[in-house]
Amino acid sequence: MNRLLTFILVSLLALTSAQAGAKHYLLSSPDGKTTISIVADKSVSYSVSHLGCEVLSPSAISMTLSDGRIYGLDSKVKSAKTSTYKGVISTPIYKTSSIEESYHQIDIYFNEGFGLIFRAYNEGVAYRFYSSSLKKGDKITAEQAEFNFGKDYTIMVPFSTSNPSPYQTSFENYYTTTSISNFPKDGMAFSPILISLDNGMKVVISESDIESYPGMFIVKSQDKSLSLKGDFAKVPSSVKVHPTRCQEKVETYSDIMAVIDRDYSKKDVRLFPWRLFAISEKDTELPTNNLVYLLGAPNRIGDVSWIKPGKVAWDWWNNWGVTGVDFKVGINTDTYKYYIDFASANGIEYVVLDEGWSKPSKGDIMSVIPEIDLKELTSYAKSKNVDLILWCVAYVLDNKLEEACRYYSEMGIKGFKVDFMNRDDHEVVKLNYRIAETAAKYKMLIDFHGMYKPAGMNRTYPNVINFEGVWGLEQMKWSTDDMMSYDVTFPYIRMVSGPVDYTQGAMRNAIKKDFAAIYNNPSSQGTRAHQIATYIVFDSPLVMLCDNPTAYMKEQESTDYIVSIPTVWDETRILQGEIGKYIVTARRSGDKWYIGGITEWTPRDISLNLDELGISGNHKVTLFKDGINAHRSATDYKIESFTADMSKPLTIRLAPGGGFALTIE
Repeated sequence: MNRLLTFILVSLLALTSAQAGAKHYLLSSPDGKTTISIVADKSVSYSVSHLGCEVLSPSAISMTLSDGRIYGLDSKVKSAKTSTYKGVISTPIYKTSSIEESYHQIDIYFNEGFGLIFRAYNEGVAYRFYSSSLKKGDKITAEQAEFNFGKDYTIMVPFSTSNPSPYQTSFENYYTTTSISNFPKDGMAFSPILISLDNGMKVVISESDIESYPGMFIVKSQDKSLSLKGDFAKVPSSVKVHPTRCQEKVETYSDIMAVIDRDYSKKDVRLFPWRLFAISEKDTELPTNNLVYLLGAPNRIGDVSWIKPGKVAWDWWNNWGVTGVDFKVGINTDTYKYYIDFASANGIEYVVLDEGWSKPSKGDIMSVIPEIDLKELTSYAKSKNVDLILWCVAYVLDNKLEEACRYYSEMGIKGFKVDFMNRDDHEVVKLNYRIAETAAKYKMLIDFHGMYKPAGMNRTYPNVINFEGVWGLEQMKWSTDDMMSYDVTFPYIRMVSGPVDYTQGAMRNAIKKDFAAIYNNPSSQGTRAHQIATYIVFDSPLVMLCDNPTAYMKEQESTDYIVSIPTVWDETRILQGEIGKYIVTARRSGDKWYIGGITEWTPRDISLNLDELGISGNHKVTLFKDGINAHRSATDYKIESFTADMSKPLTIRLAPGGGFALTIE
């Protein structure tokens, strides 16, 4: 359906239905495959179809204010304006260097002083509320976000594991596969989630641009068997500070979701978060879906040339497990000089000083333990062309945010790894934006941990260079759950929302029957080649080398390969894959291609047609692959360099829990 026909339909439907009271609007994507049908009557509802197949059944939406107003209930349409947009967005710290953006939009404005914007992209659809009548101090108490389905589809959801309050979570869990009807009545999932539709189609439900508003959890509708709905944390009414880390924990909640921070009745409008649906016809389209990023608020910090992506020598996962040295290893100056020396020798851009350099229980980010000479370390790192990042608890940093950013940036510290928010209510979302904005003012990076998904924030504040919100390798320090299946699942779901700080790079690797959770000397499930491949498969502009320098120096060949892989890209494609089974990702940096593939515990042969990348002729190839005995010893690998004819298929054997990394010159 072309744009003109779309707009004609919108107008005709609106005029026809106006006589009956209800107003109907139809909006199609630029390629005509996806359609949103909107009905504004006594309530407002919408439905979505793709290629003529129903994606979402009619689902009601509304927003309730504390003064009794309900946006979307008995609301009268004042105007409906359609528009179209096509342009290109530069994305210097992302999985591609630029994105072509194209959508059709309808803006429906109501007499009650609010509006609804719907957009149809080729990649999916989205809607958001906005208001031109809210005043400072007005309060939002509820939002209705229904997700109704016509069939009992299979879904993949990560449930909150926190009790007694599921709203207080680190947003880390594996995916549970169930059906809509069997979604637990008391279960609460954090988004994004995935629904498997008919004919191999999938839809990922998520959100973007959630500034000054709580994030969306998803629960089962109690009155409809095939319906899910959004659920939102309320503003805390009392908070207790945990003595160990000075981490805030909510004791009681109010009945308010969000408070309006300024007057919008005279100018501007208050924009609320986008609710979005990333739609795919095949699994391989999901990891490269850009809808969340496109719907994020544009860059607010201007120049991003000072932001330096890269790799990090990291201490916490390996528990400062350095050996063979003549000093006592721990959280002290000598140990971090050793990490700095290692980073410098291997071209690693950063070292993180994780928990312990400043005692968390003291609650003062300006204090440093006596064993650490931070000024000396910063000067030493600078002389070695290495930069330092400091770990901190979010609330402790926020207590002296401006002072800390000014002081540590002047010292030469390049950023903070901010941890233990473990919530996404209105207050925490505001805190995260406040930290991002203040850090940018002092040209400092932020790596958010204990954090919900990016939700477009990496577009708004590109100095927030990575986000956790992923069930990462740290789980292997205390869990024996199936990490291999998770590794080939979350790229299709969680990565739709943005990059992940998974913290890979283990040099101790175990086959399935040998793996054990060990805290002080942890290992990974799966093979060494699987670990190497994740540096290509996972989106991580700032990526950790989680193991200790001693281990990497003993495994220099693996270390060299990791360090050779870029962390931002000019182009990303998914060549092959199936959710929960395997994935093969190709990324281009300049004129060089990097291909990474990983599998769960099922061994498989991957056949690559390299000419799909637009490469012809003979090229030098370096292949890091599972060794012939990797099914018995997960550390077994082989590196091969050879000249390959791009017109001929290349077959690679993946061991159980295996992987490969391929570089094409």
